[in-house]
This record gives sequence, structure tokens and C-alpha cells, in this order.
Amino acid sequence: MKTIASTSLPAQVQQPRYDRQQLRSRIVHFGFGAFHRAHQALLTDRVLNAKGGDWGICEISLFSGDVLMSQLRAQDHLFTVLEKGADGNQPIIVGAVRECLNAKLDSLAAIIEKFCEPQVAIVSLTITEKGYCIDPATGKLDLHNARIIHDLENPSEPHSAPGILVEALNRRRERGLPAFTVLSCDNIPDNGHVVKNAVLGMAHKRSAALADWISAHVSFPGTMVDRIVPAATEESLAEITRELGVEDPCAISCEPFIQWVIEDNFVAGRPAWEAAGVQMVQDVLPWEQMKLRMLNGSHSFLAYLGYLAGYAHINECMQDDDFRDAARRLMLDEQAPTLRITDVDLTAYADSLIERFANPALQHRTWQIAMDGSQKLPQRMLDGIRVHLQRDSAWPLLALGVAGWIRYVSGVDDSGRAIDVRDPLSEKISAIVEASSDENRVAALLTLNEVFGQDLAQSQPFADAVSQAYQRIVQHGARQAVIETLKI
Repeated sequence: MKTIASTSLPAQVQQPRYDRQQLRSRIVHFGFGAFHRAHQALLTDRVLNAKGGDWGICEISLFSGDVLMSQLRAQDHLFTVLEKGADGNQPIIVGAVRECLNAKLDSLAAIIEKFCEPQVAIVSLTITEKGYCIDPATGKLDLHNARIIHDLENPSEPHSAPGILVEALNRRRERGLPAFTVLSCDNIPDNGHVVKNAVLGMAHKRSAALADWISAHVSFPGTMVDRIVPAATEESLAEITRELGVEDPCAISCEPFIQWVIEDNFVAGRPAWEAAGVQMVQDVLPWEQMKLRMLNGSHSFLAYLGYLAGYAHINECMQDDDFRDAARRLMLDEQAPTLRITDVDLTAYADSLIERFANPALQHRTWQIAMDGSQKLPQRMLDGIRVHLQRDSAWPLLALGVAGWIRYVSGVDDSGRAIDVRDPLSEKISAIVEASSDENRVAALLTLNEVFGQDLAQSQPFADAVSQAYQRIVQHGARQAVIETLKI
């Protein structure tokens, strides 16, 4: 069977210019998903093209991804990233991945031992919020999580990412090997501290001495990641096949824009990512906050309200002048004033986001962005709302965004069609929705402390603003609610 590894590709396809035989698995990465392929793996590939070296990646997936990894192995761990701009496409073959392991294809023992190889310097992760097994109410390790319970009872055969990291670090400590850096690349607030809390929480339950060693020798840099990477579809894979002249089942499409901001705190070295345009900083939090609220917050706003109004893709929302105006005003009038970043032109940033959202080549589905809203809403909208409540400033579009989520998870769009709601709390949300009516839906869902915390659940100004916005959606539909909110 022909693959990208065995076929002569068209001249316009960018291919690795370095000796892949020199690569070693110095980075072990949890989660061979779409975003990682189009972001961290691609940027590491760019460093190798610019500088050479041996910074190869070993990809790890646990209880899914076995088909994808079988396909990756069949094409010598090469895969395609198609950068899709309004003016054309650029296909890129990424060669930074050296090997991959999967719990179904290999063994859990082999996966854990991979982390223990002496050359491993960085363990990176894109496992989504739920993969860290953190209790959202406390920010600490969720000791009631089924996988955490299993891992504490069976520490040498862990099933969770925190359990595997702690077991690997325990073995390295026992063998006299140096520690590695743990690098979260997930789009969650303060991701370095999130993974640190998960790892140390697990370690403390096992051994105070182990927890002390990890605290002293492991670093957990914070990161901010930014690139719009829609999920692969039959259409996107077919387009890539046309570009290459051969199928690549591991391929992914994305926008041309890419950004990565990393706290420069690595205990065992790192690739020269700055050679690929990565920003190495001392404190990533202001950058992360800017991106989560301005980009991700407006993305979620468009996803909920756009889906309800019948828009399948973000670029379709951008073709509606009212949605476009609402997104920009949300960014500049309601999110930007809550930020603490300095020396950044936030108006120019907002304008660049609007341009990126409008990219007709991407076809980023509103339904995809709307997934897992209970995990995303706090950092994307609720944290900014808390600032407004403290200042007694206006936030009508943020209120409409929260109301849009509530209407979305209620399960029916403006045309009466059922919504396939995907969320870690979907069972709990569904039960609340079934037991409530439109009149008390907001009050009922505000009891979700995992989402709203006790402070917002008990805030009458918050409840009133969201309830009023929700009733506008119920009575007039999402699009008209956007128009009316713009008049406030």
C-alpha cells in the first residue's frame, strides 16, 4: 500500500530536511490528538529543520487511539499538516515523531518503562481537562475519580496520567536517573499548576519522600497554546489526499496562525523552540488569560449562539454582521478590560481574531467547539464575569454567552431540532434539564458548583442577568437575542 513514506510527493509539499535516523525519544507526549499534531509536533519539526538535533517525540495513548497509531506506524510515523489560508493551502510532512506506544497495541508496562529511559527530558501532555483528574471545586487531585482510586490501590499498574507520571518518576528516583520536565499543553488556565497539583497530590498519597523528591527535581512550566485546529472529517482528509496524491489517515488541517508561549523552566534541557517562533517567557499567565477570554470566550459565545441559530461553522457566524459585531464587542468591551497583560495592542489582537474566525477554508464546526462546555465555561467567561461583578461594570454579552450555554445544553435548537450534547457532566445536566422548565432552568443549572462555584450560584446580580438573557433566547431565538443585546 502506498503511503506518504513510500511515495514521491508533489514539489509544493514541505518535507523534513533533517536526518530522522538521528532522532531519539527525548520528548514523550501523552495524547496524539489533532491539536498536538498541528502544534507542538509541528513546531518541534520546524526546530529540527532549522537546527537539526535529536529531539524526537514518542507518542503515547492509553485506552483509545490504537487505530490511529497503527496507521501512524504504517507510514513510518510521518503525518501531514495542511495549513489552510484564505489565499491557499500549504501541506507539510511532519517528521519529528520517532515512535508511538498504545496500551491496546503494546502493554502498559512498556508505556511506563518508556518514561524511564535515561534520555527522556520532557513529558508533554494534551489530554483535555478531564485527563488531569482534578476536582474542579478544590483544584486538587480528585480522590473519588475511579482511575485515581485504581492507581492508589495498584501504583505499579496505573491507568491515569497522574498515576503514570508518578510511577515513572518513582522508578527514575529509585534507579538514580534524573527527573524530567512535565509540560502541559492543554488549553486550561494555569495548566502548569494544574498538572503539578495532580502529580504531587498522587505522590503525597504514595510517599512523602517521593513527593519531596518530585517537588525538588521536577519542573512544571506553564504554557499558552493557540491555533485553530478543526477535527478531521472525511472532507478534510479527502482534500489532503488531493494535495498529496496519496491518502494520509493521520493528517489534520488547521489555520496558518500559530502561537506558543512557554515559561522557560526546564530541568533537563529542551529544543530550541524559539527558532520556530515560540515565545519563551518568565510568566505565561497574562498571555493565557488574554487568549482564554478573548479568543476562546468569543469562540464559545459563537459556538453556542451560532449553533442555536442554525450556523454549522464559525465562518458562517462571521458572515452575519450582528454575530461578527457581537464577537468583537465581547472581546474589546467586556473581556479586554478584565485582563492584566501589558504591552499588547488588544484592539489589533481582537481584529486578528475576527479575521481568523472568518477564514472560509477552515470549516470549524460550532458543535465541536461547544463540546465539554462545563469544563470550558469557567475560564472562558465566568472568571471575566467575576471581575465585572466586583467592579459593578456592564457585561451583557457575557451574560448572553452563559445563557447560550444553558439553552444549548437544554438540548433543542431554535428550529426545534435535538442537540447531541457532549459533556463530562452530561448525565447530571440532563437530569437537571428534565426536572426543570424554561422559567426556572437558569436557577436549576446554577446549582452546578462544578461550573459556577458557590459564589456565582449565590449571586443575585449574576442570576438575574443570565436569566434575562436566557429568556431573550427562549422568546426570540438566539440570533434576535444577539441583536437585542447589542442595543443594551
